[in-house]
Amino acid sequence: MKQWYEELFQNYAKKYDDESFTNGTIGEVDFIEKEIGYDKSFRILDIGCGTGRHSIELAKRGYTVVGIDLSESMLKRAKEKATNENVRIDFIQAELNGLFPLFHSVKDFINKNSSEGASKENTFDLMTFRDTSTYEVVNDFGNKKTLKCNERYYVPSEITWLLKSLGFRKIDILGCPLGKWDRSIQLTTEDFEMLVVAEK
Repeated sequence: MKQWYEELFQNYAKKYDDESFTNGTIGEVDFIEKEIGYDKSFRILDIGCGTGRHSIELAKRGYTVVGIDLSESMLKRAKEKATNENVRIDFIQAELNGLFPLFHSVKDFINKNSSEGASKENTFDLMTFRDTSTYEVVNDFGNKKTLKCNERYYVPSEITWLLKSLGFRKIDILGCPLGKWDRSIQLTTEDFEMLVVAEK
């Protein structure tokens, strides 16, 4: 039986590319480049690459990139876009949990503020940090899906502990405004996402 996130991203690639949060790609890749010192010798692994928006922009700038995602339809779209942009990227279909312990129970998610979907009957359990909800979304073919979602949320202290247990020594957790990633932006409780920068 497929998990809710597999159902969500099945036949959702074109809709995904129209989501508001995909508009920050250039600024986000600018930040990544700055963080690695514009060193083109770096090989970049884009985990949960979706339709390849970061992978493709990095490849266009001369980096060697491998993109990994679980969704066949998202990867198909990523390959089409890479071909259209005339860049070579290795895209691999794989389950993230089997690759990296940190991603155990951490799944791709869609911005709940999206105009394309609506979350209803939301319940958050403070003891387990699990959020359950019913989520309605329309796929690329105009078909409406109703999904029973179950997500595990993580707080900065947990993420720090998990990364330290994997051998990362320098960990910064920052605010994450769309397309404006910057080390000077502090994380607040109003942020929908957080930016984690870690080095071994």
